[in-house]
Amino acid sequence: MRVAVLGGGFQGCCIALSLAMRGIGVTIFDRGDRLMSRTAIANEGKIHLGYMYAADPSLATAKTMARGALAFGPFIARVLERPQSAFVTSQPALYAVHRDSQHDADKAIAYLMKTHELIGGQAHGSREDYFGQDLLRPLEVWDKDRIAAEFDPDVATAVIQTPEIAIDPISLMTEMRARIVDDPRIELRLGHEVESVKDAGDGFAVEGRNPHGAFREHFGQVVNALWEGRLAVDAKRGLLPERPWLHRLKYGINIKGPGGDRNPPSCTVISGPFGETVNYPDGTIYLTWYPHCVTALSSAVTPPHWNTHPEGEAGRDIVRATVSSMAKFILKLRHLSEADVATAQVKGGPIFAWGRTDIDDPASELHRRYEIGIHSQGGYHSVDPGKLTMAPFFADACAERVLATARECATS
Repeated sequence: MRVAVLGGGFQGCCIALSLAMRGIGVTIFDRGDRLMSRTAIANEGKIHLGYMYAADPSLATAKTMARGALAFGPFIARVLERPQSAFVTSQPALYAVHRDSQHDADKAIAYLMKTHELIGGQAHGSREDYFGQDLLRPLEVWDKDRIAAEFDPDVATAVIQTPEIAIDPISLMTEMRARIVDDPRIELRLGHEVESVKDAGDGFAVEGRNPHGAFREHFGQVVNALWEGRLAVDAKRGLLPERPWLHRLKYGINIKGPGGDRNPPSCTVISGPFGETVNYPDGTIYLTWYPHCVTALSSAVTPPHWNTHPEGEAGRDIVRATVSSMAKFILKLRHLSEADVATAQVKGGPIFAWGRTDIDDPASELHRRYEIGIHSQGGYHSVDPGKLTMAPFFADACAERVLATARECATS
């Protein structure tokens, strides 16, 4: 049996590696000329533990994210054959409650504490659970003096230290790309845009177009891990969901800061349409601020081919507006010079989630990210990871489902 994996983003590549490590041959299809070259490298790499989802008091989203986060490090350590300590990770994140938050400081802190207790219950108490962080250590609520040293205290009404980290997506994707290229069980079909998957005898025909024209290849099973195109291929198999969805174009900014203590802390601002800073060891700062970095929405089955790397004045406008807005209350962003801002890089990509409205709506389904995962129709499997955090967890789950389906077919 050979399995087609549609999509060479992070989720598709994780699935391909998980299948290959189980001895299964894989062919990855991607319309780009390089694996993991769009949304996979345009985000901050946050390995979410669930702290961000105070709008889901059931803790269902937090439970899901914690499960994915605790599987993330062991997965990449296994497939890349390196200890978790070898990967580049950010400074652990503060969570700052904005004065315009959808939840006041007391409610936000209570949610964070409940989530942290949940995480501790899922963790094994090993520093290999989550990149060397102590998940059993209590969260620390900052006093007013500490808040005033880093933030405008009139804007940040509470600040809580968490163990949540981000992993440098560029270095991670570079290593994974090399690992896939070296794996004899994995074939690549780059520059191949998949248009449909049809039943064909005892398997499936993957059809689409490449620079030379139409193509059609036969496989025993298919995993649809496309990002923008997943719904369109599902729809042709009668699997289009009845619930509403939303594609959002979100940008992030990488700036080389002054370094050391002059760089701002890693900080996620909650709850609502705000953003975050991520501070990496090499002095790189990642910034995103929703009012300026989320620039387009689409409820189409396939979103437009948005510009993922805005340059010139369009890119500079995003940088200037974001830095200006965030520096009003994150004090160390004021240390950025005009030269720092001028050399900043902007990149983005579409984000898929269930719901009709964006996160500025407190009732939006985007605040609840637990209705995600793998949906199968025989040997056809469609994977909605929801967040980067969940990709390794769903990769192993999908690989096991492929094996179970193969066993069923062999005995039927």
